[in-house]
Amino acid sequence: MKFQVETERLILREFREEDASGLLRLNSNPEVIKYLHMEPYKNIEDGIKDVKWVTDQYPKNKIGRWIMLEKSTGEFMGWTGLKLEDMEMNGQQNFYDVGYRMLPEFWGKGYATESVLASLKYGFEEMNLEKINAAAHCENLASRRVLKKSGFKELNSFDIFDFQAYWFELTREEYLAEK
Repeated sequence: MKFQVETERLILREFREEDASGLLRLNSNPEVIKYLHMEPYKNIEDGIKDVKWVTDQYPKNKIGRWIMLEKSTGEFMGWTGLKLEDMEMNGQQNFYDVGYRMLPEFWGKGYATESVLASLKYGFEEMNLEKINAAAHCENLASRRVLKKSGFKELNSFDIFDFQAYWFELTREEYLAEK
């Protein structure tokens, strides 16, 4: 899958082997994974497995997460984008989920919202999806704020793994009405 979307400040592109070290840096940072149900990455092999796992989704699902680069520097920031989620979550299965994860030095600057808006545009305008969902740990106020700012409605809370999360949804109709 050759893919690239540019926003005002971001380059969003497919995962590549060269991203393994950035993924290791991202997913071994305790601040980054604080609200996630995951063990920190321990070595470059964890990053390599992540690249393979995501790139395997591209041909199978016609979508997968994208690497996020700062446009002005080309620096690895994290990842963003859509994923066809086959895990049951909040009573849903086989839904399109928007997600993002960034290194702390990029937090609080609007990059997450910018990446989510680009993901929504792609999902609704290029893929013609009817709805996109998201979930965020109840205590992750920053992530919840990003989703609400991007147009998502917070529908309910639910149990997942060992914590409570909020379930978000945005329909194509709502997205087009906001444009």
